[in-house]
Amino acid sequence: MTDRYNLGPPPNLAYTDVVIDRAAHRRTESAALEKASGAAAYGLAGESIVLRKIDDAFEPLFNADELRAFAPVHETIFLGLANDAPRFALSFDPAAVDQLKAQGLFVIDLRSIAVQGLLAPEHLSPLAEGKAMLLWHARHGFCANCGVKTHVSEGGWKRDCPSCKTMHFPRTDPVVIMLAIDGDRCLMGRQARFGTGMWSCLAGFVEPGETIEAAVRRETLEEAGITCGNVKYFATQPWPFPMSMMIGCHARALTTDIRVDTTELEDARWFSRADAADMLTKRHAQGFSTPPSVAIAHHIIRAWVEDKVDVG
Repeated sequence: MTDRYNLGPPPNLAYTDVVIDRAAHRRTESAALEKASGAAAYGLAGESIVLRKIDDAFEPLFNADELRAFAPVHETIFLGLANDAPRFALSFDPAAVDQLKAQGLFVIDLRSIAVQGLLAPEHLSPLAEGKAMLLWHARHGFCANCGVKTHVSEGGWKRDCPSCKTMHFPRTDPVVIMLAIDGDRCLMGRQARFGTGMWSCLAGFVEPGETIEAAVRRETLEEAGITCGNVKYFATQPWPFPMSMMIGCHARALTTDIRVDTTELEDARWFSRADAADMLTKRHAQGFSTPPSVAIAHHIIRAWVEDKVDVG
């Protein structure tokens, strides 16, 4: 390997710095824990996070009652304990954003916070937890079994139906995200919604009754017409857009002729290791790039560029 592919110290993978002990056994105590020493809460309004600025830094934690004084709160989630201090997530109606801003608060979407590094990394994991949970409540207020309005319990981690007694729990959607490899080339695609020049790994939801390996092979074949063999797990990343678990993999390509499914992708092509290295560092001659380091796709591609992957 040449120095060209030495990309320096690897960046952290966003949303994976776990500082919260979820303390599930204490969820029934959530109301009392709000009053405990050191208790603090994050405020969320739909896709956005409520912050205040202290000197030159942003602060995401508030007293729960302080947040409730800014605007009406819909749901409260007990996230767990951070060094024994209770942490919560409280939701505002997205329509309250202007009201919050009028009180000197900053309301910024979580993706921008992560990309711009506005908060310390340890805040991203609980914010991802809170955002996903609050979205689940916003979308699952009624029993899927009988249609009756459900009641929140267990510190926000369960909804109970008073009619048919069905208990409802949050779910995470598994998504495979993979880089197919053919010797010194890798396969990347782009969707129409991507920024100009951005290329990334292929990805897709794992279907019921399907293994991770089978999902990697199926999605790569469906989206790009490439048949894959050996699949190697790389890492996972909670992805709160809206509430997915990204399962990163590398796969060995058995075929090389690309057939793009244009309902899924705008284009797909093979890139050399040198191309991918230049894309990661934003110095590609054609202006091509990969997703930023907050996304697991960046890390999947980087691991291959740095020759840390063996798919057989």
